[in-house]
Amino acid sequence: MPQTNLARSIEKLEKRSQTARGRLLKKSIAKRFFKKSKLIALDLREKSGRILAGAGLVGTLLAMPLRSPVLAEPSKAVATAESYTEKQMLMSELQDVLPHEPSKLTPEGAVIIENIVKSHTNITVKAYLEGQSLNHHVGITGFEQHLQRFPGDSLSQHDDVQEAGMAPGKGAWGYFAKDANQFTTKDYLREKYYVAVQTLYLENWNRDFATLREWYKYRKVLVVNPVNGQAVVAVIGDAGPANWTGKQFGGSPETMKELNLHLGPRHGTVLLMFIDDPNDQVPLGPINY
Repeated sequence: MPQTNLARSIEKLEKRSQTARGRLLKKSIAKRFFKKSKLIALDLREKSGRILAGAGLVGTLLAMPLRSPVLAEPSKAVATAESYTEKQMLMSELQDVLPHEPSKLTPEGAVIIENIVKSHTNITVKAYLEGQSLNHHVGITGFEQHLQRFPGDSLSQHDDVQEAGMAPGKGAWGYFAKDANQFTTKDYLREKYYVAVQTLYLENWNRDFATLREWYKYRKVLVVNPVNGQAVVAVIGDAGPANWTGKQFGGSPETMKELNLHLGPRHGTVLLMFIDDPNDQVPLGPINY
């Protein structure tokens, strides 16, 4: 029995759709985005009977220039994809390769992670930098208190997350400024976005204490929550936590807030790596993709 005009038109439209889909999927970012979002309709033939209510609509569609069946408004959709996928793809790609338990990356594994982070944040990170490495690159971070920034500092002078309280003592590197008059914006940001790392458990910490203490002091790091893609540039501002806590890192109240780990149990697994920034060009604070 010969095909009806409508059936033939549907078959032609499906072939054109497959061609457009193939072109679209050649672009890696668009491919990942639409695969993840499940926006590509693979069952076009099944749905075509409902969509194409009459031959007139089929004719109109066939007369149109060949375009992606997904992107009704390409410029707006592509712009949304490009602004949205960096965070989404960082999260997705890290989840594919990061160990689930607290771990130290191998040099080979670290290169893979470094390249993923660089491609989505444009920040050069290193698990091994200038011969130094932490005992963990993936670990559980806990919610820390505010640190005293200068003599006489008080909790009321901290402008965010005051419910975290203030640590009774100074951080591992002392005050961030000698006094309130010499307290700068740089000092303010260092305390606001600080992390604690287990320098005390480094194999050569006691032997090379003087050298290592200066190397790690306010060293920039990138902290990424692989569950949601949130990331923060911070500095090493304190030492700890102790092994018995079951945690490998600690984060300032603001750092944990930006990672969305400040509520509920107030801890979570993160990736933490050094930032290779010899000219001090990477600003502290949350990553805005």
